[in-house]
Formats: sequence, structure tokens, C-alpha cells
Amino acid sequence: MSNKSPPPRPAPRLYLATPVVDDPATLVADLPDLLASADVAAVLMRLKETDQRTMISRIKALAPVVQNAGAALLVDGHPELVARGGADGAHLPGIAALKEALPSLKPDRIAGVGGLTTRHHSMDAGEIGADYLLFGEPDAKGQRPSPQAIAERLDWWAELFEPPCVGFATSLEEAHDFAASGADFVLVGEFVWSDSRGPKAALIEVDAAIKKAHATALAGQEHG
Repeated sequence: MSNKSPPPRPAPRLYLATPVVDDPATLVADLPDLLASADVAAVLMRLKETDQRTMISRIKALAPVVQNAGAALLVDGHPELVARGGADGAHLPGIAALKEALPSLKPDRIAGVGGLTTRHHSMDAGEIGADYLLFGEPDAKGQRPSPQAIAERLDWWAELFEPPCVGFATSLEEAHDFAASGADFVLVGEFVWSDSRGPKAALIEVDAAIKKAHATALAGQEHG
């Protein structure tokens, strides 16, 4: 057995969830500047439910803007619209949805999954080919685990498994803590959009916080 420690994990990157998109015009105008201001790996497009043709045209409006900024565009649900809208993948709400969507998304597109309530479900998702696992998002009733429980789940996953893990942060503090726990990505949404200083200031601040948390955690490991 070699004592060589594994290479350090790269610093976590941001995963930005949009507000629910009805008319994408404002978002299309604002996103280039926003995505240039921080290290955003991907954007999760939350679509307002309407007819398929309208939803596809909304994805088509946003996809090039996100992709030109060097980020991936994922659609929240609706894997059947991903290819037609030119998106990079879909985020799926649980194991059943993931299994159903994998044949249409793989190998060309990203299949991420959330709604994983148990460790067993998480391991199943990793085994069947999820590209990332999201921990900590609210359920249908708006309930979510405590930030401490989410951090523990991220730490467990990051320690043992290959596929990237994402922490769903509802505040700057959570973003910092989830980055320190080993999240590869930190999903941010409402608290960024509702910041009184504007989303750009909030995004820059959260990007700095997750990089700092990661650096501190690495330094701790080296001295541990």
C-alpha cells in the first residue's frame, strides 16, 4: 500500500439556479455580465410550466448566452426538451426520473440528480451513471435537512465516491460550509437574486467564500 495522498480536490465552482423563467429577455440581457463576474460552471434553468414549444424557445434563448460564457445550461426536469432546446443536460428529481431519462441524455448530455433522501439512493444514483448528485434541496413541501446534515452528507460522499457532489446553499454561510465539507459545486439561487446589492455583488461574494473555505480546508489537511 502506498502512503501517497490523493491529489487535492480542485476548488468548488458555482452552479447558479435561475428564478422561474417566464419571459427570458431580462435574464438573457443580464447573464453575460453576471457569469463573467464569478467562476460559474453551470446554470440551472427553472422553467415556468407551459406548452412544450414555448419552453423549448425559452431554452433556445438562454442556451447560447450561457454556453458562450463557458458554462453549461441544464434544465430543471424536462429531459425530453434538452436536445431540442440546445441545452447541455437536465437535473432530475430522484432515482426514478434519473433512470427514465438516462437513455435519452447519455452519452452526449449531462444527467444530474437530486431528491436523494438516503445514502442508499445516493449510491444507486452514482452506480447507474449520474453525472453529479445534489444534496440539500427542499422537497415538495419545502422541507430540507439541517445544514449540518447536508454538510455531513457532502463530506461522506466526497470522501468515498467519484461522481461530483453539489451542495444546495440557501445562504452565504451555507455556501462556505458546504465548500469546506468537500462539495465540488455549490448551487445558489434565490438568496443571490434577492440580494439588495444585486445578484452580481452576491455572486462575487459567494464565489470568494467557497474558494476561501476550500483553501482553509486544504491547509487544515496538510497540517493535520
